[in-house]
Formats: sequence, C-alpha cells, structure tokens
Amino acid sequence: MTNSNKEKAEHLHIVCPACDAINRINAARMDDKPKCGKCGKPLFSGHPVTLTAKNFNKHISRSDIPVIVDFWAPWCAPCKLMAPEFEKAAKSLEPRVRLAKLDTESEQAIGAQFGIRSIPTMVVFKSGKEKARQAGAMGMSDIVRWAKSHS
Repeated sequence: MTNSNKEKAEHLHIVCPACDAINRINAARMDDKPKCGKCGKPLFSGHPVTLTAKNFNKHISRSDIPVIVDFWAPWCAPCKLMAPEFEKAAKSLEPRVRLAKLDTESEQAIGAQFGIRSIPTMVVFKSGKEKARQAGAMGMSDIVRWAKSHS
C-alpha cells in the first residue's frame, strides 16, 4: 500500500461545524468525541450543521464521511414536522454520517443549483457528488434507515 493510500485508509477529513476548519481524524478514533484542532469545539454534537452559501461547498466536498443535507424552508409545514425527527437522526447517525440543513428561502441559488423542486428534500453527498435524493417528510427511523442504505 502506498503512503497516500495508507493515509487515506487511516485518516478521515472532517469539516468542523463551528468554524469550518478541515480536520484530519484517525478513523479508528471517530467514536472518541474528536475536537476541532482550530477552535477546540466538538466535531460531532448530535445536531445537524447549518449550511449557508459560505460553507456549503466545503462541507459537502471536503468531508470524507457522507453528508446528508435537508433542503427546507421556514414556511414549509412538512419541513417543520420533520425538523425534530432529523435532529434525532443526527444523534443516531453521527459520527459516521454528517446531517446538515440548508434553508432554501435564504439560499435560493443553492436550491436552484441542485434542482430542488419540493421540500423537504434530503440529498446524500459523498466527495462532493450527489449520490441519492428523497423528497417528502420522514420520521426518525425512516431517515436513519434511508441514510444507512445510501451512505
């Protein structure tokens, strides 16, 4: 195994939800509550990360774990119903999967870029590429099941 393959197998890049710094974490220590090397805050808090135009690309393209983005809007009743379920799913799926939320009302260009036509819509990103998509509100167990089947 070459050094670059060995490094990739042993370490994962994780974007800090607090300061957006990219951290290199030993894959075997992901369950040890890793903290950001820059700001010192936990890399996993059991809560979805809030994405904006400023940090969206970094989180979906620089994280070595799958990132599931909930595209939502504050006026959307099904989005409001799903929000606590998505929050519970984050607690269940971290640190193997990062859950994030993007307000399509505030970030219309990103919603348009990904062709979001109905909300809520969840999209799985791996290495910056869309791998799966699911429209409609879901409960926590369905979110977790769907996430595990696509991550």
